[in-house]
Amino acid sequence: MSDVKIRELESESEWLGAFPVIKQLRTHLDEDQYLSYLEQMTADGYRLFGLFSDDDLAAVAGVDILTNMYYGRHLWVFELVTDADHRSRGFGEQLFRYLVEWAENKGCEKIALSSGLQRDEAHRFYENRVEMDRASYVYTQDLH
Repeated sequence: MSDVKIRELESESEWLGAFPVIKQLRTHLDEDQYLSYLEQMTADGYRLFGLFSDDDLAAVAGVDILTNMYYGRHLWVFELVTDADHRSRGFGEQLFRYLVEWAENKGCEKIALSSGLQRDEAHRFYENRVEMDRASYVYTQDLH
């Protein structure tokens, strides 16, 4: 049985430690882009959390508290990824449950995220393991 701890990752060295896990989801990023985005995003309220199993970073979540007219005050999950070597051990679910409690303590009414259409395994996780409802489609358009 492993010793599991979840905490916010706040320093640049902690962010760099999380990069190999984030890179498994955000494959287009290099380390410099990642740090640049994090600096901008954290200035706007983004928070990065890590789940550690026996001091190994096993899962990472990037979130922000937002308010809009359809969800009210809610926690938006931008990233939720378990390291490939630590999958199928319940770490993603543990980190998600932590985020739910954290969001409730911050006065959020809902937790929401978007997931790529091709991510069938992630969709099963969200719908079956953490009991989220499929609520909408997200549309994008490149501006360049």
